[in-house]
Amino acid sequence: MDATKIRGKVVVITGGARGIGLATATALQALGARVAIGDIDEATVKESGAARDFDLYGKLDVTDAASFESFLDEVERTVGPIDVLINNAGIMPTGKLADEPDQVTRRILDINVYGVILGSKLALRRMLPRRAGHIINIASLAGETHIPGLATYNASKHAVLGFTDTLREEYRESGVRFSSVLPTLTNTELGSGVTAPKLLRPAEPEEIADAIAALIAAPRSKVRVTTVAGVISQVVGLLPEAVGDGIARALGASHAFLDDVDAAKRRAYEDRARNA
Repeated sequence: MDATKIRGKVVVITGGARGIGLATATALQALGARVAIGDIDEATVKESGAARDFDLYGKLDVTDAASFESFLDEVERTVGPIDVLINNAGIMPTGKLADEPDQVTRRILDINVYGVILGSKLALRRMLPRRAGHIINIASLAGETHIPGLATYNASKHAVLGFTDTLREEYRESGVRFSSVLPTLTNTELGSGVTAPKLLRPAEPEEIADAIAALIAAPRSKVRVTTVAGVISQVVGLLPEAVGDGIARALGASHAFLDDVDAAKRRAYEDRARNA
């Protein structure tokens, strides 16, 4: 990876207080990027930002247009024109759809889909006049498959992939690049209490961060992490439905986010994701 392609770039990361967002911010800062992180958790984002001396950090509600616009305005006023927006904020409550409260369904879609669309729209309006910029949307391998216990989350990540691919073609000659990142289950609070299906080890947030850094240095439409999980996802998707579903069941995917969830280990995340 050519770190000179990253040095000096102004990068905004949503959901940057912890997990993949924080790991990515830390990695990009080490490569010379100027980093701004926003998060709905104001106390944690300020703690994380101050500890690492990021260029800017503060509260950001990706579901609120005024909050998002204000945050981007502050970045451009104090750090510089935005080169890269990483729409990372997202939540993953688990459970069967019939048991999912409507407010949780709306919250997943508001953050995981509307937040990505809103952020992309606001960033595009800044990048298009300069004919330069890169919007990176954090999707999931769940966006290429179907996993019991994650119906609404799956739907949200399918939406992110379709949205990002459409923008890539819609603005093909604009100078703005669009990419999707598709992580497997990752060792962050979002994945707490969940055991990965067979053959699919959880990724570390630093692995996702490294993949994002490589994507900024050499843009392409999609990157899947881990490589093994990405290959399995793509291969299963090409198989006849009954065969693909049978393989997924054999790997344990039908129970990983339902019966096999350690509710006690996951409770703190579920409470925050559903009610924050």
